[in-house]
Amino acid sequence: MEEEDRIEEGSSNNSLRRVGTGSSSDRRWVDGSEVNSETPPFFETRDGGDYSFGNLRRRLVKKPKRADSLDVEAMEIAGAHGHSLKDLSLLGTIGIAFQTLGVVYGDMGTSPLYVFSDVFSKVPIRSEVDVLGALSLVIYTIAVIPLAKYVFVVLKANDNGEGGTFALYSLICRYAKVNKLPNQQPADEMISSFRLKLPTPELERALGIKEALETKGYLKTLLLLLVLMGTSMIIGDGILTPAMSVMSAMSGLQGQVEGFGTNALVSSSIVILVALFSIQRFGTGKVGFLFAPVLALWFFSLGAIGIYNLLKYDITVIRALNPYYIVLFFNKNSKQAWSALGGCVLCITGAEAMFADLGHFSVRSIQMAFTCVVFPCLLLAYMGQAAYLTKHPHASARIFYDSVPESLFWPVFVIATLAAMIASQAMISATFSCVKQAMALGCFPRLKIIHTSKKRMGQIYIPVINWFLMIMCILVVSIFRSTTHIANAYGIAEVGVMMVSTVLVTLVMLLIWQTNLFLALCFPLVFGSVETIYLLAVLTKILEGGWVPLVFATFFLTIMYVWNYGSVLKYQSEVRERISMEFMRELGSTLGTIRIPGIGLLYNELVQGIPSIFGQFLLTLPAIHSTIIFVCIKYVPVPVVPQEERFLFRRVCPKDYHMFRCIARYGYKDVRKEDSRVFEQLLIESLEKFLRCEAIEDALESTMNDFDPDRVSVVSDTYTDDLTVPLIRRGKRSEPEPEQEVVVDAEFLPSSSVGSMEEDPALEYELAALREATDSGLTYLLAHGDVRAKKNSIFVKKLVINYFYAFLRRNCRAGAANLTVPHMNILQAGMTYMV
Repeated sequence: MEEEDRIEEGSSNNSLRRVGTGSSSDRRWVDGSEVNSETPPFFETRDGGDYSFGNLRRRLVKKPKRADSLDVEAMEIAGAHGHSLKDLSLLGTIGIAFQTLGVVYGDMGTSPLYVFSDVFSKVPIRSEVDVLGALSLVIYTIAVIPLAKYVFVVLKANDNGEGGTFALYSLICRYAKVNKLPNQQPADEMISSFRLKLPTPELERALGIKEALETKGYLKTLLLLLVLMGTSMIIGDGILTPAMSVMSAMSGLQGQVEGFGTNALVSSSIVILVALFSIQRFGTGKVGFLFAPVLALWFFSLGAIGIYNLLKYDITVIRALNPYYIVLFFNKNSKQAWSALGGCVLCITGAEAMFADLGHFSVRSIQMAFTCVVFPCLLLAYMGQAAYLTKHPHASARIFYDSVPESLFWPVFVIATLAAMIASQAMISATFSCVKQAMALGCFPRLKIIHTSKKRMGQIYIPVINWFLMIMCILVVSIFRSTTHIANAYGIAEVGVMMVSTVLVTLVMLLIWQTNLFLALCFPLVFGSVETIYLLAVLTKILEGGWVPLVFATFFLTIMYVWNYGSVLKYQSEVRERISMEFMRELGSTLGTIRIPGIGLLYNELVQGIPSIFGQFLLTLPAIHSTIIFVCIKYVPVPVVPQEERFLFRRVCPKDYHMFRCIARYGYKDVRKEDSRVFEQLLIESLEKFLRCEAIEDALESTMNDFDPDRVSVVSDTYTDDLTVPLIRRGKRSEPEPEQEVVVDAEFLPSSSVGSMEEDPALEYELAALREATDSGLTYLLAHGDVRAKKNSIFVKKLVINYFYAFLRRNCRAGAANLTVPHMNILQAGMTYMV
């Protein structure tokens, strides 16, 4: 007998169970806390009445791992869910750490090109205190923010290996229902990657924070705006980083090549930017392996030149390790020192890429690369430049190239130019990741996403974003024409992202890690104070170019919030207008029309209820398909949903209606790339297995009811669309005893019951009807929806919904293309949602 299984959840306590057949050696009842990736839920079944299943979750676990699923994309991408960078050997980690040099640390690695030149443009060098104070500021800025904050704390706040502001937001969404789109289900908590922490002594405080976030709507909105603001600034960084890095590298020619003026600088920078963005389509992996050797040589050059300058000019600058020189620097320069902080913050540009690009690599590889290569080489580079300035204080404008030995200028210039191009890669990759996460969580219009690696799910390329970044970079270079003005804009975006990450990680500490209150508050007090000081310093440069990142951030923040706001209102409208089960029963199994052979796949966003668009199809079409499947594509707040846990199946209405619901759950890191014919084949195969599983379940329940009527009762014949009602309920007991283990085995069933399952006439009839419908073909039923604000809505809402949101919907990726369905088999019905 073919082994089948399904899941069932309790409405009051999220109870879950899996049912199977076979020998007792193949399965056992376990407590729900033992759920893991090896024993995932697969089919969601029909529901019974309004029952309670107690507080103990139980499921029947079988040893063989299921291979069948509707997830075609995971089959196309080898090892999509099994590949883990966390489990690499030491040699493998070193290899990945080497690759991070070309993607993550390019931006931070090129900061020696312009940090001291910008700092000493605000503070002229009059004594060695100025040099040592500035050097001490740079050293401790790098030690506090990238090393202490990101390497040792923030990287640990990853969401199953995924980083960025949206990864933190999704992590918070799993512990508190703060997502404004109300499509959460208790079944989502059973996904293996959804695993929540067990209670701790700090649980009461965490529960208080959770309750406040869930019950106060303004806190949900504030949290969402904070996340969107951080994401907007990361995208702004993706615009400013290439412009700043490339122009800084090319500026070395201005003092070396005669006649190389500003126009030549701008033109050559634009050519390099076009080349940089043109190679993005090859993917992060290929770009990383191409760039990593160059960046490794660049860091080696920084360290070697730094040692050379230390030994030749003034090795005593290591005195700057004493932070007292920072105090002397501010006492001596006062307001000028405060202005110089805006240049000092440039030494940590790209630090947020360590977290935002985490999905492309691993925590250990990023930590290893920074502590063993990046950090020591940067310290040597800055110390060497400081040593040179003690002897040549008037060389601050071109400090990097002037400190390079004359015989090595051209080799170093070539490496610096290549490194500047690579520096842009960190923020470009981070921008792609953030936009993908925002799209998955319903905060960005749908765009085409290209998966560039068959091994790692996180490596993606978004053409529209890539070319948009390129155009904006060219405009920035053409308008500002100077690295000084771009540097003024650069610092605001950098510090803004860091402050957002500080707030979110603090919330993660309190809500999820349940850290000791004193330690949790030390994090924002220490790092937040440093970042606040830098933010106040860079805000003084708003009129000098600092307005640029604010404009970019406002633009993207508006797009993302309007899209999320409109999507939430549209979903709420669908929930209000869904068709009632009483109306469906009045129509009867014919649905008030003619049922013709065939399968209709109706795509919708509802996780419960019958969407109103189905009523439009009933009114529009002269006949409806004999089998209807409501397919809901839903994103859950986890990076990846394993393929065997992807889908939930259940029956809608009584059996003779032949209507089913399929909920396809995806993580924000998953990339849907499905072939329609393979998808259809797997869909039918999975539906057949669901029907067989349902027949086995019915027979098993009936036998268990006969076997022990005081313990288990049979479900009623009523049907509901609630996915949380248990199929088996407790009889005469309000609470189950946790120590009691219930074992259900086929040997307790009469042989006639087990043998008759395959010969069940009702099952064979339904399978035959399904095969006939399959032979007649599948049709995709899609809604061409229009969203309009109600007439009595306020003016602002009408403006946002009727114009801004409508414009985004018309110009984003179409539903048919986004769902990857064949255009020849599509039927669309118009629908206007009044919100």
